[in-house]
Amino acid sequence: MDNKYIKAFKAAFPKTIPIFAGFTFLGISYGMFANSQGFNVWYSLLMSSLIFAGSVEFLTIGFLLDVFQPLTVLLMTLVVNFRHFFYGISMLEKFKETGLKKYYLIFGMCDETFSINYTAKIPEDVDQGWFLFFVTLLNQCYWVTGAVLGSLLGASMDGEFVGMEFVMTALFIVLFLESFLNEKEHFSSYLGLGVSALSLLIFGQANFLLPALLSIAGIILLREHVSQREGASR
Repeated sequence: MDNKYIKAFKAAFPKTIPIFAGFTFLGISYGMFANSQGFNVWYSLLMSSLIFAGSVEFLTIGFLLDVFQPLTVLLMTLVVNFRHFFYGISMLEKFKETGLKKYYLIFGMCDETFSINYTAKIPEDVDQGWFLFFVTLLNQCYWVTGAVLGSLLGASMDGEFVGMEFVMTALFIVLFLESFLNEKEHFSSYLGLGVSALSLLIFGQANFLLPALLSIAGIILLREHVSQREGASR
């Protein structure tokens, strides 16, 4: 292997060690959850490889088990991963000189990979493009390996996994609480809870998601528009 690849790998690998434990554990949870819902190891392998967005992968299990609603899937994916839009803007300069690697770097940019690649102080003798590439690749390998192990582990165990369907609920509760605690103001969190509860009462469990997402997006956009107009009039 060319020396520049070895140098880049050696520089990248230690940065990803903390991610290894977290991604492997979460990946195993995802694989076991997918298996408990009737999806074999090939589904876990393909979804963890091709989607590579943990929260969306958990959601996908539910979408595949329900009536297919493409607009709801699209909107939910955008809402859950909209922060990646800002990640992409932040990484434009670093991705500029990476050649064809940038397409994989864009695809594989999850929260943890962005955090490492954005803040890492890359040694001058290490190729930046390959450093970013190996960080991204290693993190995805941890996740995919965990998902496959979890699926195989689930398949090897006798009996049903009672309560495994709660994994997705627990995941989103933790994500919500983390976001809530980091917010300067809680308007969007309270809005999401209120509108979702109201939509659930009006439209029922099977149909509330799309109206809730559209209503939340509309109210936030309207609030931003009013705020800008008030600022301009001062």
